[in-house]
Amino acid sequence: MKTEIIENGRLNESYYRAEHPSGLTILVLTKPDYTGSHAIFAAKYGSIDTKIQDADGAFRDIPAGTAHFLEHKLFESEDLDAFERFAKTGAYANAFTSFDRTAYIFSCSQSFKENLEILLDFVQSPYFSEETVRKEQGIIGQEIRMYKDVAGWQVMFNLLGALYHENSVKIDIAGTEESIAGISADMLYGCYKNFYSLRNMVLAVAGNVTPEDVLEVADRLLKAEEGKAVQREFKREPAKPARTYVEESLAVSTPNFLLGYKEDISTPERSVKESLCTEIIHEVIAGKSSPLYKRLLEDGLINAGFSFEHFAGYGFACSFFGGESAKPQETADEIKKEVARIKETGISGQSFERARRKLYGGMVMMYNDVEDIARDLMEAHFSGTGLFDTVETCVSLTLEDVNGRLREILDGDTAALSIINPIVH
Repeated sequence: MKTEIIENGRLNESYYRAEHPSGLTILVLTKPDYTGSHAIFAAKYGSIDTKIQDADGAFRDIPAGTAHFLEHKLFESEDLDAFERFAKTGAYANAFTSFDRTAYIFSCSQSFKENLEILLDFVQSPYFSEETVRKEQGIIGQEIRMYKDVAGWQVMFNLLGALYHENSVKIDIAGTEESIAGISADMLYGCYKNFYSLRNMVLAVAGNVTPEDVLEVADRLLKAEEGKAVQREFKREPAKPARTYVEESLAVSTPNFLLGYKEDISTPERSVKESLCTEIIHEVIAGKSSPLYKRLLEDGLINAGFSFEHFAGYGFACSFFGGESAKPQETADEIKKEVARIKETGISGQSFERARRKLYGGMVMMYNDVEDIARDLMEAHFSGTGLFDTVETCVSLTLEDVNGRLREILDGDTAALSIINPIVH
């Protein structure tokens, strides 16, 4: 078994990395002074994975929402479901499906090995029947209908539908009622076998636990296999959005808006450097110390809930700015004007350094939270990087790096606006 200790003197932190004989990568960052531990067992499989690769290398379609459906079903067994097993140990357990990940997690302050046994056991023990699949279709169908009334959810997916022509990121993570109706028990077993290969997964642990604790359980519970890391299909999107405007009316008291700038990407994933430069650009444009934020707040166009994000994953990348606003179109126009101005003038050295220091400070603070550490270990692994790469890249960034990135993104003709208006009676 190949193992290594990865250290960072700047942070005075280190973590253990092992390539287990089963094919699973195991990552452990020990925090001996902490009382609790957090573990994530995750697969590189999310809602964007609406195609599965056959043995001959060809891709065929699978229903949208299958990854999320499979996540729900894995907690069940012929005996106790996983939540009931965790309840007996006093651990907190959960799971989530994102656009490109599915993760199963627990947090505990005692009985770590017992909880890890439960985690590794139930994720590796799929149990599906046509009866339970039909039952779940009803439950998830109700969940899909419920989210159609959530303004923050709808404003985002409406925007993604405007920005993207074909990319499956525009489809709700849970799929649609029509798509999940096509899911069967046999299909779930096929997707499980493909996407839940241990070579397509990672176990990330942080807290008051040693690598030896983790390996002792892993050696007993992990099931060796001949699987492989999954290959995803990448198709380049047109540079411009499918639509530039979309609106909907829901039961809200104040309009919600989300302004997005689509990136024209020729490769499926963004580098750490690209992502950090983009975060600095966002902070300079719209952070709480920016002239734009102060002006919008003073004019009553936004409230403290205003936010921004670099929304990126395999095959997609865009910049989001949004929140609540009584005048969403006017607010979006003001943001566009400020973006265009900063693209014209470039970012100043003072603004760059202030934003870079804030970003670095947030990274350092992350090492005080075992949940954040475990999550970032997982994300770094799936991105093909190391946990400390973001910190070291942030330290080495220059003003020229950021202004170079600024010239590549946030073009006006790549923007789209999504608005949720109150229902007018």
